[in-house]
Order: sequence, then structure tokens, then C-alpha cells
Amino acid sequence: MILLRKISYICPNYECMNYMSNNKIRVGITSGDINGIGCEVIIKSLSDNRICEMFTPVIYGSGKVLAFHRRYINCDQLVYNQVKSADDVRDGKINMINCIDDAVRVELGQSTEAAGEASLIALEMATADLERGAIDVLVTAPINKKNIQSEKFHFNGHTEYIADKFGGEPLMIMVNDVMRVGLVTVHEPISKVASLISKDLIISKLKLFRESLIKDFVIHEPKIAVLSLNPHAGDGGLLGSEEIDVIQPAIKEAYDNGILTFGPFAADGFFSSGAFAKYDGVLAMYHDQGLIPFKSMSSSVSVNYTAGLPIVRTSPAHGVGYDIAGKDRADESSMRSAIYMAIDILRNREQHQIITANPLRKCRIESGPDVSASDLMEENGEN
Repeated sequence: MILLRKISYICPNYECMNYMSNNKIRVGITSGDINGIGCEVIIKSLSDNRICEMFTPVIYGSGKVLAFHRRYINCDQLVYNQVKSADDVRDGKINMINCIDDAVRVELGQSTEAAGEASLIALEMATADLERGAIDVLVTAPINKKNIQSEKFHFNGHTEYIADKFGGEPLMIMVNDVMRVGLVTVHEPISKVASLISKDLIISKLKLFRESLIKDFVIHEPKIAVLSLNPHAGDGGLLGSEEIDVIQPAIKEAYDNGILTFGPFAADGFFSSGAFAKYDGVLAMYHDQGLIPFKSMSSSVSVNYTAGLPIVRTSPAHGVGYDIAGKDRADESSMRSAIYMAIDILRNREQHQIITANPLRKCRIESGPDVSASDLMEENGEN
């Protein structure tokens, strides 16, 4: 019987909540595509104003658009403070930064140019505020990757845009209550995946994955499973040579350099047998290889997290939901979990920085006079 490695950070931990009671973390939340379910899940996630006891929400969008969605789902509980900029945000209140023209037209369930422009405006202002420290973390509601395209946005999604904005090498990690799935390639056509995968790229993603699991998710020495590219892990080269030529050498080199990584595993058997439960993370070669089993086994608390960056960004693990927009059918659990996870990761990073900032110096005590702990501390410049 396989015991699932329960993931316990979907909600804020006690220490995080205790800290936030005195120091409100400012969580920037972009409205996403205004014709989808982004505003609905934001409203539902924040409808209990007691949530402000834990953090300060800062919504980027339009007050009128939010009111429009609020009427459609018959939710009067959300009360928010409308401000012009993050400099006017009030801690302990839900804040709405009006950065989108209130005259913008909402067309529920439709992909429109106006909706794309609105989602980009909110994203631009939120990332600018994050960059200057006016907010602490960023949670992004879903966008339509097509209608947002413009001269200012020529990326395949949030992940690539934010990585370009802040620098660093992004690693997309999908997180639910039973697994964490990272991707070597993200929003790439399947026809290009084999040519994009290299030993260096896999090793780089494994390093990022390990570092994130340690710093962001507080796992002391994580075990990472690596999936194959071809069916049956290539069947010894019969069904493809990438496992022999690229993936196995990458796993060996990573393992030799201290990363507990194993595989390559054929994806179908790996997930159907429950083998994923033995590992702290799973590295998939491409988008659907990792996300189909992930979403098939996901609960409503699944979150999309962008690791490898100097900032914290999360997102609900679902799309714009045009088919249910305005019907009061959207489940806000993923958005709420994305908010909580962003807060937890920020605090975990800070704690990791504190405990690793001044580690005890390793030394060998030769035979001789007894040396007390206070003597060692004095020698190391500690009082």
C-alpha cells in the first residue's frame, strides 16, 4: 500500500498566520479576462471580510467591472476600498485599484480585444507595483493567451511575461494536495518539444525544482522523479533515443551533483500505479504529459506556481472559463489556495534566508583543553 505524501501548505500555516496578524502582507490580485470567471472567483475568495485579518488584498482592475460580476452572482458581501494607486492602499481592508477604464464593455463568455487590453493593463500595473515593493506577492486570475497579444505582450502566457519582467529562469510547478509537477517545456507546440529538450535544460530545471522544494515548500532533501519523453521510456531505443542520449545522462549528472533524482519513468505507468506518491516532485518533459494526469487527479485546491524567480507569483490552476462565466458556477477554491500559497511561500523564503544567513562554522576539535559552547560562539563573533 502506497501512503500519499500529504501536502500541507494549501492553507497558511500557524506561524504564517501569527506573523500576518501583526504585519499584513499585501497580496496583489489581477482581474484577468473580464469576460471570464476571474472576477467571480476573486469576489467569492474575498467575500468574508475577516480574511483581511490575515493579509491585505489589492485587486487590480475596475470597480464597475467587479460590481457587474457581483450582481450576476448575487454576492453583496464583498466590500472594498477603491483607490487610485498602491500608495493609497489601506491595510486591513480589501482594496481595488481602478486601473481599467470603467467604460470597458463586459461581454460574458466572449473573447474580445477590449478584454485582452484590460487584462494587460491590470497585469502591467500589478507587476510594476510588485517591482517597486508596493505589494509583496502577486496572484494572477486567468487570461486569454490570444486576445492579450499586442506590441507590449508577445508571450505564450503569464509565466513567460513575468520571467521577462523580473529575470531568472522560470519553472512552472503545478501543485495540489497529492503532487507537485514541474515542466521542462511549457507552452510549446508538441512538434517542437523533442528538439527543445537537452541535457543542460533538464539539469537546469532539476536544480530549480530542488531549490524551490527546499526554500519555498520546506522540504529538507527532496526526491524528484523524471518522466520519459517517449512511450515506454523509449523501450531501449526502439521507440526513440532521447531517454538514452539526453534524459538518462541528465539524471545521472544531477544525481552525482547531489540532486536526488530518479527515472526516467514512462508517464502512463508512473501515474496509474500511484508511484508519484513516493516523490516530492515530478518533472515532466512537456505541458500535457504533466498536466493531464495532474488535473485528472486534482482537487479544487490546485495551484499554478512560477518558481525560479526573485518574486512570488501564483495563479489558480484553471482557465478563463467562458462557458460558465456569469452563471455563479465557478469554484473559488483554487483562487483562494493560490492566495494562501503565495503568502506561505513568501514566509518560507524569509525563514529560509534567516536560518541560512549565518550558519555555524564547521570545525574540528583536536585533543586538548576542553572547549565550551560559549568559547566557540565567542570565536565565531557571536554573543
